[in-house]
Amino acid sequence: MSRPAFPFWPMEWWMAWWDALTPPPSVAPLTDASQASALARIHATAFARPWEAHEFERILCERSAYAHGLWRSGTLQGFVLSRRAADEAEILTVVIAPSLRGGGHARGLLREHLNGLAFNGTRRVHLEVDEGNVPALKLYQRLGFKKVGTRTGYYTKADGTRATALTMAAEL
Repeated sequence: MSRPAFPFWPMEWWMAWWDALTPPPSVAPLTDASQASALARIHATAFARPWEAHEFERILCERSAYAHGLWRSGTLQGFVLSRRAADEAEILTVVIAPSLRGGGHARGLLREHLNGLAFNGTRRVHLEVDEGNVPALKLYQRLGFKKVGTRTGYYTKADGTRATALTMAAEL
């Protein structure tokens, strides 16, 4: 009886092996609007009403914009975008590509972003999150955000219904 040239291994084994050979994601500032199309593509994977590339381009050209990207093997895999005013900032959006969601990458991305905001003089950060987005709520709470209010019917869901936004804030 002959053996196959290559043993059969479960797909999980091959994926774990591939991940072990692939460099871990890294975080770096997004400093210009050249990534607007990539931001729009990633954003569309997570929101019922995704932003268009021209919206990202406009925001990134503002002096008040502050953004970090999550990169893996030279490809943008996620980002966080804020707008600063005086010693406060508002996180406008946070998105991780579907292939990396659930792996803890948003925590590292947000920590780096918040550290950068603090380094640049930001003392308080605000954000809004869908009350049904349990993973995001847990992440924000771990990073020190606390609920400060609600906005009933603020978000439009994919099915056309409305969802309540929780407003949160953290002191840096």
